[in-house]
Amino acid sequence: MRIEVAGITHVGMKRNHNEDNYLLLPEENLCCVADGMGGHSSGEIASKIAVDELGEFFRMTSRDAEATWPFKMDKTRNYDENRLATGIKLANAKIFERASSDTKYKGMGTTIVTVYFANATAYVGHVGDSRVYFFREGTLRQITEDHSLLNDYLKAKKLSPEEIENFPHKNVIVRALGMKESVLVDVARLEPKDNDVFLLCSDGLSGMVTDPQIQEVLSRTSELEKACSQLIDLANAAGGNDNVTCVLARYHGE
Repeated sequence: MRIEVAGITHVGMKRNHNEDNYLLLPEENLCCVADGMGGHSSGEIASKIAVDELGEFFRMTSRDAEATWPFKMDKTRNYDENRLATGIKLANAKIFERASSDTKYKGMGTTIVTVYFANATAYVGHVGDSRVYFFREGTLRQITEDHSLLNDYLKAKKLSPEEIENFPHKNVIVRALGMKESVLVDVARLEPKDNDVFLLCSDGLSGMVTDPQIQEVLSRTSELEKACSQLIDLANAAGGNDNVTCVLARYHGE
């Protein structure tokens, strides 16, 4: 198994600083995107803590299989699912602790989406409204479900395209790292095939670029770095209303 990765983040066209962060950790077959929130650059701090803590947890548990985990194993999940969920929960605890101990960071938080490859399986973990998409043989599919107020409304009742467009609280997310002392982490499991591509992105991309546009870029551009760049350019050309981050991971099942 080999994972090919690329990632780009951009401040966008309307913001003066970038609160997104991303992690590429090919030696652990791990990548993630975090989209921070909170005033006075604290969103940037939250997303940086998230990617740093997740990366350090994976490095530590890789070096020392007997390392004590900060949270108990969930018996309904296998080792790899638990490893990913625990790393995200640890990141949440660190952000909550920082926000609670320093008033200038009060209320900061971040979304997170992660893909971790192990034993010919792709594990997708997420909290918030950043997304993971899955691209196979010309077809794009969204894997994650947004933890947002809009998505809750969509599940409860059918909304017309016009109602969705004019929904007054589009940016309200109902689950994020740092909001509470503990967090519920969604983990999905997929069986990738050779050359499958996973896209991780902040809503600066998914909110500005349509799924058909994303599918078209991934269909015509096999070079991951170039595809990331084209997706960022599309988001900015559409207005670039937010920071935009794109990570691509291609699975090789050799």
